Amino acid sequence: MCLIVFAWRPGKAEPLILAANRDEFYARPAAPLARWEDTSPIIGGRDLTAGGTWLAAAPGGRFAALTNIRDPHQTPSERSRGELTTRYLLGTLSAEAYMTEVAQHSHAYTGFNLLLGDRHTLWHLNSRSNHPRRLEAGLYGVSNADLDTPWPKLLRAKEALNKALNEATDDNLFALLGDTWRPDPATLPHTGVSAELEHLLSSVFISSRHYGTRASTVLRLNQEGLIQLVERRFGEQGVFLGEARQTL
Repeated sequence: MCLIVFAWRPGKAEPLILAANRDEFYARPAAPLARWEDTSPIIGGRDLTAGGTWLAAAPGGRFAALTNIRDPHQTPSERSRGELTTRYLLGTLSAEAYMTEVAQHSHAYTGFNLLLGDRHTLWHLNSRSNHPRRLEAGLYGVSNADLDTPWPKLLRAKEALNKALNEATDDNLFALLGDTWRPDPATLPHTGVSAELEHLLSSVFISSRHYGTRASTVLRLNQEGLIQLVERRFGEQGVFLGEARQTL
């Protein structure tokens, strides 16, 4: 998952409205949004290489999502970041207790942002700063740096989400996730990749021959803990492949 924008609004009818894009190589196999047959509490997409997930939910209003940290100089870990989300959804620890546990072992994984919680609380952890943070009510975004790092595409997506909250239909949320606008290259961060690749990655929705946005997902959580997930899938050059919906 490479971009997540979300409104956390405790006390509202929908405490959480989240819109996210998962960017990945098209050749990496993945299963679409569905209930996992071998671990039935989980509903979400699934990475078929390592077995984890970038965004999923479980009964009781529990949800988890992650993004990677873009740094070509970091040493890749043999452990999959996708297990961080899966373990929370399969476990019984509170979000706070789980984040505290993850922070003690974050060095075992390649750089990540982890977002998780339930209808009562929402937590974020960036593995570089490694300080679990309970989020107050507000509008947030995270891509491949820290929470609310002001990359152009993240600022644009957060602004679009703020406007969409007036009429937060699925179509409006997917519209912001489908934004292909690219900023002036002079405004882009320097993350250690080539200028050409930095520009390719600078849009909210990414498409190319080999790498791009594989899944766009909208997650809604209501006060009773009911979660609705809608996922739209894409292939090479951004070709639409289908949609799936799940409620739990």
